[in-house]
Amino acid sequence: MNTNNLLKTLRIFITQTSGFKHFPPPKNFDHIEIPERPKLKFIDKVPQYPANVRPIKMQKKLRLMRGPELVHNTLQLKQYGIMALGGGRLKIEHFDVMRLAIGKKIDPTRMFAIWRVDAPWQPVTKIGQGQRMGGGKGGIDHYVTPIKTGRIILELGGRCEYEEVKSFLHDIAMKLPFKAMAVSQEILEKKAADEKYEEENNQNPYTMKYLIQNNMGGCHRWLSPYDFKYCLKYV
Repeated sequence: MNTNNLLKTLRIFITQTSGFKHFPPPKNFDHIEIPERPKLKFIDKVPQYPANVRPIKMQKKLRLMRGPELVHNTLQLKQYGIMALGGGRLKIEHFDVMRLAIGKKIDPTRMFAIWRVDAPWQPVTKIGQGQRMGGGKGGIDHYVTPIKTGRIILELGGRCEYEEVKSFLHDIAMKLPFKAMAVSQEILEKKAADEKYEEENNQNPYTMKYLIQNNMGGCHRWLSPYDFKYCLKYV
């Protein structure tokens, strides 16, 4: 075969193979069942007490927002959700914002969402403006749900990919009164693996725990009991 015929053959071969695409096969969602009510349930503004029970007042109890969440920190559906990155309180307005946004964005024929937090239950009291000091504790103004770091706020599942729901989950997380982020099961597993790797392969002995335990720089004078417990990890 002469040179011209060889170049023509190579040119034809390159032209034929340059348009080939190799895509991975789509995920199989046959095992997922869509519930009858795929959208988030309506949340009551005030907890329902029995007729003969008077609504109780409560202290602030800031410890309900401090530290890590040890129970509801994983995805039950193993798909997608919103995770809190700091402590805070959810009001009924925040529940309504999440419920309406999820209801508009998801496709109910192949997606569904569930709550992972309780309805507002902790009472917050308030004294009316212009009143004199004293007179006892004020009346109940509204109810909130305390949230700790790492708490899963809601979950979204169905026959969908993470890239399909990431944008509106991120928008909802930005509207919450504390730092939050959209997560998937792969993100949580990678985050846990990274934390474990950093802890096992850390070559710097002067960690925050070591500094606090040895009173480096006299830090015991200005640290709180929660700083000793969480080593400044959860503020």
